[in-house]
Amino acid sequence: MHPTSRFEATMPTQLHALISDLRWRLQMIDADILEEERKAGISDPQNLAYPMLAQNLRARRDNIRVSIAILESRLEKRSTERPRAA
Repeated sequence: MHPTSRFEATMPTQLHALISDLRWRLQMIDADILEEERKAGISDPQNLAYPMLAQNLRARRDNIRVSIAILESRLEKRSTERPRAA
């Protein structure tokens, strides 16, 4: 049986909290993107007049999505690698 530190024991809870927070941030960023597009009257990112702020928010949103996917895979990996009692 492997000793488990307090950090290791609470890590899944911390990962769940972080993922939840990042999802909330995604919702906020999506709302900000829509607002910028509404203000500019342009929703096509390929349009040369597409707002720079919306472009930056889209990039940030995409990075957060990647982070969420990585954290979820880490969480899933942890749940499948639980040490078995001998």
